[in-house]
Amino acid sequence: MSYQALYRVWRPQRFDDVIGQDVITTTLKNAIITNQLSHAYLFAGPRGTGKTSAAKILAKAINCPNQKDGEPCNECEICESITSGTLNDVIEIDAASNNGVEEIRDVRDKAKYAPTQATYKVYIIDEVHMLSTGAFNALLKTLEEPPAHVIFILATTEPQKIPATIISRVQRFDFKRITANDILGRMEFILNDKNIDYDDKALKVIAKAAEGGMRDALSILDQVLSFGFDKVTYENALQVTGSVTKSLLSKYLTNVVNHDVKDALSDVRKMLESGKDASRFVEDLIKYCQDILLYQQSPEMVEESELGVIDEEFKQLTSIVDAQRVYRMIVDLNDIQNQMRYTMHPDVYLDVLTVKLSTDTKQTVSQPTAQSTSSQSIDNQLVEQLQNQVASLQKQVEELTKNGVATNGGNTTAIEPAKRPVAKKSTGNSSNARVNLTKIYPVLDNATRQDLTNIQNIWDELLSGLDVTKRALMNVSKPVAASHDGVVVSFEYPFLFQKASTDEELQDALGNGLDRILNYVPDFVFIPAEQWPEIRKGYIVAQKNSGKEVRSESENSSVENSEQNDDNNNEKQDNEPKIVKQATQLFGEDIIDVKDD
Repeated sequence: MSYQALYRVWRPQRFDDVIGQDVITTTLKNAIITNQLSHAYLFAGPRGTGKTSAAKILAKAINCPNQKDGEPCNECEICESITSGTLNDVIEIDAASNNGVEEIRDVRDKAKYAPTQATYKVYIIDEVHMLSTGAFNALLKTLEEPPAHVIFILATTEPQKIPATIISRVQRFDFKRITANDILGRMEFILNDKNIDYDDKALKVIAKAAEGGMRDALSILDQVLSFGFDKVTYENALQVTGSVTKSLLSKYLTNVVNHDVKDALSDVRKMLESGKDASRFVEDLIKYCQDILLYQQSPEMVEESELGVIDEEFKQLTSIVDAQRVYRMIVDLNDIQNQMRYTMHPDVYLDVLTVKLSTDTKQTVSQPTAQSTSSQSIDNQLVEQLQNQVASLQKQVEELTKNGVATNGGNTTAIEPAKRPVAKKSTGNSSNARVNLTKIYPVLDNATRQDLTNIQNIWDELLSGLDVTKRALMNVSKPVAASHDGVVVSFEYPFLFQKASTDEELQDALGNGLDRILNYVPDFVFIPAEQWPEIRKGYIVAQKNSGKEVRSESENSSVENSEQNDDNNNEKQDNEPKIVKQATQLFGEDIIDVKDD
């Protein structure tokens, strides 16, 4: 007989053989013993966790004439026929290739007929989420009121794609990922049964690489056996899985943390020359950084997940690296991992990543000898930053006071400048975002009602062209003034304004969207909504004090009210002061409140 893969040879044939799903197997056995079988089941969970195997075992157990304690005998004719897939009363359907209405209608029609050999006719529909909407509708009535001799078992890796009307008519069992310890124990049992020598560390590498799937673990083990001529060694397991040794990861990260760029780059060269996969290297680094953070908080958790393999290099690294730096490293690693999916030169990205991580000076290594120097350096940087901010604020106050002074009864009062976000200490750059009046005033100088209307009319269409993250950010924004060359956009929440102001990718996406819709690209100026009234007020006063003439009322006006009310307001506006006219033209009557002194 030709060779069969391990996962086929060692496929569970009894509920007790299903690894890591004790709650589910116990429930099913008790249901069989007490004869409390449901007409339909849904087995959901990740790949390789035993869904289809459990479905076959259930089909055998309910039809086996010799079943004992809810388990099939696996010796009778029915059990052997189900195991070999030759029993006509147990029908397996692959919904990925039979997802049409006609196939499900055929199932519905044939389900009416009684089984020929077994007690129950069992339909096992694998990857049921692949069925079309029409197919689900065709299955719905049969699932709700099936014949007494029919049991449906649906299996899927994506239960969220199944209609709620289907889920409400079945008993749902969620299969969980199998723990690395359970996978390790199963592989040891198989290798001991086959009298094959193995390295414990090799099996631990395979168990972690399987990511909770027993079938994946046995497939990798099959590859390692073929690669090493039926020998399971640590080196062979690393070669097959593409993993990197813990010692190389520790050495690389130690050089990075110590800002040793040359040695870190040398580690990358050695890793690539040994044939390791660059993407897998980045993935291993992310997992290693995760273990560092977890070990600093809960060493027991990491020792359990790493199957007790914790070396001294890892412990030393966790004691010297700061958590904040690890956070930034994970962000950088994740960004590089996304970029590497679309490149043919991953070595370039690894080199850039290494230089970036090694030259990160925002947080130094938390060694006792470096604490005083680090603290002094941070204090000096903070003092210098605050001095620059104070000087900048003083200059802005002088300019606003010079342009925004109003005289009232001989008393000179300075118009209060627009409130600005206070720069706060933060790990991001959003705290540095401020309202730039030098960009807002030119837009207001040329703002027209028509331009604002054009932007408002296409605003929803513009936002719909953004990705989910950018659209969520812009959903709390709205255009409040516009000219042909610029758009003023207000944000309901100041922190979102700060984030948008520093997001160049967002601004590029908005510009591209406007170019596609309006065939021109104005500049975007972002402001917090709470500062917009002060900015309007400051601009109007500045216009009045500078002696500029009020623009005549025409189609260039940016009045917010509709054109049909213009004629009714002409007489009223003729008697209004110029400053009120200009405010109405720019911001609309609905938000202008004129009060007599």
